[in-house]
Amino acid sequence: MENIRRYFKRTDKTYLLLCIFSSVMAVTALSSWAAKQGNGFAVDEITGQITGLGDYRRAAVQAGAALIGLVIAVLLSNIDYRSLVKVWPVHVALTWGMVLPTLVLRNVSIGPLTIGYNAGDTDNYSWYKLGGFTLQPTELAKISFILTFAMHLNNVRTRLNEPKELGKLLLHLAVPILIIHVQGDDGTAIIYAIIGCCMMFAAGLSWKYILGAVSAAAVAMATAFAFFSDKIGKGYQWYRILAVIDPDNKTGWAPSETIWKNIIYQQQRGEIALGSGGIFGNGLFGGSYYSVPNAHNDFILSWIGNAAGFVGCCVVLGVLFALVIKTFLTGVRSEDLLGTFICAGIGGALLAQIAVNVGMNLRVLPVIGVTLPFYSAGGSSVLMLYICVGLVLSVYTHNTKKLFG
Repeated sequence: MENIRRYFKRTDKTYLLLCIFSSVMAVTALSSWAAKQGNGFAVDEITGQITGLGDYRRAAVQAGAALIGLVIAVLLSNIDYRSLVKVWPVHVALTWGMVLPTLVLRNVSIGPLTIGYNAGDTDNYSWYKLGGFTLQPTELAKISFILTFAMHLNNVRTRLNEPKELGKLLLHLAVPILIIHVQGDDGTAIIYAIIGCCMMFAAGLSWKYILGAVSAAAVAMATAFAFFSDKIGKGYQWYRILAVIDPDNKTGWAPSETIWKNIIYQQQRGEIALGSGGIFGNGLFGGSYYSVPNAHNDFILSWIGNAAGFVGCCVVLGVLFALVIKTFLTGVRSEDLLGTFICAGIGGALLAQIAVNVGMNLRVLPVIGVTLPFYSAGGSSVLMLYICVGLVLSVYTHNTKKLFG
């Protein structure tokens, strides 16, 4: 008990409570979603007896993953993050060693294990499946990337703006992005890019490079849209972008009405569901709900808006943004730049996922398969998230510098 008391005295209790609150709210939201899917439980059609968890399984997996993740976060927070950086060859080999086979293998089964599993309706075969559980190794590799990129930045921090060193950093960032692009998971590739940009900004990247990169990106996008629009990404990706710009197909971007309706269907229903809850919602376990495909996953915010209303969404997003701010502040108070860079990467990842997912639900960004942290159903993503929480707590625990003096 004395060890527990000492731990909670030196750790960031507010950060832990914000994470626990988010997980509790996520399980509640997924349970309420399950309750609306028929009976939620799996029921025998003849006898009417409950035969399994049914849709409640997602809420149960989320709860179990959160509990395991919380234990991992607490254990990880007691390990000095510097030692985790030092063993980078080990976690790089393990994580990217799991990612690389999915580049060439598609639904290859080895006993109960499936490599290159497609967990959605796209051409993304970046998952592993073992029994009823799935794992996306790029989520685990994301943590390894943050640690190695932080180490790289720390090693060149005084030479960051030298073209030679900056080129090496950009190559370090480009390699995982290209690997993930080849996998077909461009949503995750974009998150990696944002993580890298946040970490370089925290390291003191010169504004001339930042403004130059923004200008070059704007010109490249304008040129691509003007002259190579039919070659941008895969067909459905291009359509999803156009569906945001021109949802009514006034420019005739969709070759048929069927394609147009299929592309806009999810976001259209998500937008309606999000607004149909009004101020206080229709009730988590009562009232009506406007059905949305994948409401338990990418569009969980639309469910929360319908069930808990504008107030519920504000609470959920307010707590998530508080976590982002706390992550960045932990980086600011770090005694060394290594801890600062790690927190910048994790904070950037959280902020990017939240912003993109909310944009998808509000129909201001195209659907690219980015989940809402803590809330979107998925045990492996919750575990990976709590590993990141453990790293932030490790930076907090193993530093003593005060934020103000």
